[in-house]
Amino acid sequence: MHSLNLSLTDTLRQYVDSRTGDDDIYATPSEYIRDLIRQDMQNQAVFLHVMQGLDDLKHGRFSEKSVLDILEED
Repeated sequence: MHSLNLSLTDTLRQYVDSRTGDDDIYATPSEYIRDLIRQDMQNQAVFLHVMQGLDDLKHGRFSEKSVLDILEED
């Protein structure tokens, strides 16, 4: 595992501190930041899939079948 040092404004640090600790979901600031990064990675993957779908539509790569039709074929 590698470490990453970052600087936060006082406001950001106070916010991170308010989201971490014994009474919150995240035990440590590192755990909170790692989860934010994972969420961003998931959001990016969704964005890329949407963009690929739009590109498919733009280039006529689509089916007249509904998702239900396709599922029924299996």
